[in-house]
Amino acid sequence: MVKLSNDVLRRIVFTNLGVEDHDVIIGPRVGEDAAIVRIGNGYMAIHTDPITGAVEGIGWLAINIVANDIAVRGIKPRWFLLTLLLPHGINEGDIEKIMIDVNRALAELNGSLIGGHTEITPGIDRVIASTTAIGVGEHYVTTSGAKPGDLVLVTKYIALEGTAVLATDFENELVRRGVPREVINRAKGFVKEVSVVREALEIADLASAMHDPTEGGLLQGLLEIAEASDVKLRIDIDKVPILPETRQIFSALNMDPLASLSSGALVATIPRERIHTAGVKLSKLGINYSIIGEVVEGKPSIEVVKDDRIVNEVNGFIEDDVMGLWHRKYGG
Repeated sequence: MVKLSNDVLRRIVFTNLGVEDHDVIIGPRVGEDAAIVRIGNGYMAIHTDPITGAVEGIGWLAINIVANDIAVRGIKPRWFLLTLLLPHGINEGDIEKIMIDVNRALAELNGSLIGGHTEITPGIDRVIASTTAIGVGEHYVTTSGAKPGDLVLVTKYIALEGTAVLATDFENELVRRGVPREVINRAKGFVKEVSVVREALEIADLASAMHDPTEGGLLQGLLEIAEASDVKLRIDIDKVPILPETRQIFSALNMDPLASLSSGALVATIPRERIHTAGVKLSKLGINYSIIGEVVEGKPSIEVVKDDRIVNEVNGFIEDDVMGLWHRKYGG
């Protein structure tokens, strides 16, 4: 699945949203991770997302991907609804494997599956899982809150999800191109690191904006913060955290890890006076983080810096490298 461009969203999707409801605080907008609806004295965060894949790991991802989008609102994901569209020929053992992974992910998040739908669907050859996550809180964080002077923080490492997808779905090609199998096997395990729920909830009270970079990777996630907040982000390319396995795999395929699936890396903008506290909180959780740049005034874009020199200016819409390769292989 590939995201529509921001232009198409604005012209076609966002102009057909039904009646206006004053309890909808944040509805469909570019870059915003989840809807926010006023309920009584609190707020409900709601988000839905589909993913397509093989049986292996899809149940785990189906829960964690949407949980991230609730957590970056500073709200704990609590309830989930799951729709499973299954190809003909799938057996009960495969369905059970998906649901065991779903249950394991829910148990780790202390969440509950409260409904959904499951069917055998004609015309598909892989599982499609569409999940809705819901949470309730007293406060919320947006993607649009970044202010000039804030610092840009990234947790863990970028392209963890993308690296795991490449290692799983393109293993033979990677071996053919000289990537050692031990590197590929380690990279497959990165799928276990896609959750940002713990760190997002831990620093929500310190962040001016938080975002979960998915398709288009870190660059698209940063662009969405810049556009939503009407600011420019100045990023030091040498400070972006990338694991050696990611560098090796992406290099072998001539792809850019900055423009590839990055679930697992939380992006947050933090006022300078709060950055030390945020670092202490993350360190106590055992989660590494990097300060990769700052928010500055200017037209929404990404200013990429290396050795104190501007080497690139990024704007527009980033096509995801991993998703592009995946669709060329599987024809979706």
